[in-house]
Amino acid sequence: MTDDWQQGGFGLYVHWPFCQAKCPYCDFNSHVSSQIDQKIWVAAYLSELDRNAPDLSGRVLNTIFFGGGTPSLMEPETVAAVIEAARKHWPVSNDLEITLEANPGSVEAGRFSGYRDAGVNRISMGIQALNDNDLRRLGRIHSVAEARAAFDIARSCFDRVSFDLIYARQDQTLSDWTAELTEALSMAVDHLSLYQLTIEDGTAFGDRYARGKLRGLPEDETAADMYLSTQEICASHGLPAYEVSNHARPGSESRHNQIYWRYGDYLGIGPGAHGRLTINGQRYATETFRMPGEWVKAVNSGSGDALRTPLSTTEQAEEYMMMSMRLSQGLDIERYTKFSGSPINSHKLSQLVDLGMVEQDGAMLRATTTGRPVLNAILRELMVG
Repeated sequence: MTDDWQQGGFGLYVHWPFCQAKCPYCDFNSHVSSQIDQKIWVAAYLSELDRNAPDLSGRVLNTIFFGGGTPSLMEPETVAAVIEAARKHWPVSNDLEITLEANPGSVEAGRFSGYRDAGVNRISMGIQALNDNDLRRLGRIHSVAEARAAFDIARSCFDRVSFDLIYARQDQTLSDWTAELTEALSMAVDHLSLYQLTIEDGTAFGDRYARGKLRGLPEDETAADMYLSTQEICASHGLPAYEVSNHARPGSESRHNQIYWRYGDYLGIGPGAHGRLTINGQRYATETFRMPGEWVKAVNSGSGDALRTPLSTTEQAEEYMMMSMRLSQGLDIERYTKFSGSPINSHKLSQLVDLGMVEQDGAMLRATTTGRPVLNAILRELMVG
């Protein structure tokens, strides 16, 4: 399995930890700061690239992804420096995809043209709702009008623009959501990420929910109907689901995220970034220090990594299954068997096939339309020895 990562490719993830405001539903590693010295951050990112490159030499870099946080708060010069350094360390694919996440409240035409000139060729925009009242409830600092204006700016600078929406929001009905989704699809998008609102521990929404103060969340049955309607409406508009929460016109899928789902290798730098790296035939899970100041201090002391943990073949098999089964194309059974050393439990597999939860197509195993909404339960069954 020394070169297994090549079946997924190799990408670079760069975490920018800062936001203008913390959204109440967000459990990402993001922080609000009024003063950011970008020169310090450029130096730290480049130091981490220099440190990691010797272990990963000779690879072709397929993607770079600037995530966060709100990477559209980065100066274009910061983005350009990271891209230039990555190109120095690795040969890049002919279709190198470079994505930057943006929030509508931080979008400026000049900044976007700067990102384009730096080499960014794909924007992923966190719009989240096309309803001003719901945007306020979600703690977003932009309006629908500002989101549409930001989207237009992005489309004028980039051929590939995606945006995110959250559904199953407070007091949202099925008809509300289908109307909003249809409106989103009319904006000439080629990629949409559509997430059901989840209440995470440690967030403002999580605290509010625990105290019984987060009212109006749809019942599970309504949320399930929203999911099914999402699949039907997006497919009818030419954006079928290629992953549980992601829809795209054929050819417009996120190549970077596919590296995760196809269980490739990716280097994660920046506070709280995770990675999967194969070095000398051993695959490692990596994780960096979470707090921005702590991470910069650690980098200046030699390494931003908090953990670099070798993964057993059993752990790799489980991770591969969890990631690949999210994709519409599914899991390569032979590849899974090479990881695990034994085939998937045939009795459990037959049961799930009979129930219409999964289907086998030659060497590939995938969740059906019926099975996708209960994918976690399917995975629990398949992972039983």
